[in-house]
Amino acid sequence: MKVKTILVSQPEPKIENSPYFELQEKQKVKIDFRPFIHVEGVSAKEVRQQKVDLNQYTAIILTSRNAVDHFFRVAEEMRFKVPDAMKYFCQSEAVAYYLQKYVVYRKRKIYVGKRSFSELSPLIKKYKDEKFLLPNTDKVKDEVPDTLNTLGVNWKQATFYKTVVSDLSDLANVSYDVLVFFSPSGIESLFQNFPDFKQNETRIAVFGNTTIKAVEEKGLRVDIAAPTPETPSMTMALEKYIEQANKK
Repeated sequence: MKVKTILVSQPEPKIENSPYFELQEKQKVKIDFRPFIHVEGVSAKEVRQQKVDLNQYTAIILTSRNAVDHFFRVAEEMRFKVPDAMKYFCQSEAVAYYLQKYVVYRKRKIYVGKRSFSELSPLIKKYKDEKFLLPNTDKVKDEVPDTLNTLGVNWKQATFYKTVVSDLSDLANVSYDVLVFFSPSGIESLFQNFPDFKQNETRIAVFGNTTIKAVEEKGLRVDIAAPTPETPSMTMALEKYIEQANKK
C-alpha cells in the first residue's frame, strides 16, 4: 500500500524549514497536523488546594516549556513576586533558553541539564539543601519522582497544568495512510474519540518505547518506529518507509 496521506498528532510546526515540510515536498505526500492532546492550566486556587505556598521554595525544577509558562502564570495569579535569588534547574538547554521569556538570564541562577532528567540530577544533588518545587503536569514520568527521592532532597510536586484529550469528532469520516504518535496520551486520545477504531490498512508510526508499548497494549500494529540508530528522527523513519512503500 502506497503512502499518500499522513496525520501527525501534534501542532503544525511554526518554522518554515521543518523536516516535515521538506518530506512533504520531496516525497509528494500530504501531511496534516492535529494535536490529539492539549494542555490546560490549573487555577491558582487549585494549586493552593495542593498545599503549595510559593514563598516556601528556593528552587524550581523545570522539565518543559509548559512548566515554565504555567509556573509564572500561577505566580502572577497568586500575586507572588518571584525573588531574584530563586534558583532554576532546567532539564534541557531548550527549557533554559525559553526561561528568558520571563527572567533576565544573566542575572539569575540557572542550572541546565543535557537532555534527560537523570542528567540534571548531579546539579540538584550539588544544591541538596534547597527547597525544590516541581511544577508539572498531572502525568509525570516515573523517572522524575524516583530520581528526586533517590537524591534525598526536600521537594514537592504540584500539578500546575493538565494534559487533556482534544475533540477529534470532525475526523470521524477522514482516513489517512499513516497516523503518527509521540506519546501514550495520543493513543489514549485516539480511543477516547474513536472507541471502535480498527487499524486495518492504516500504518501507525510511533516515537519512543513507551508509545510503542501503549500501541501494542491496544492490540494495534507498529509499522514505523523511531528513534533507531538508522533513523533517529520521526521524519527520517517516515521517509525510509515511504520510499520503500511507494516503490512497489
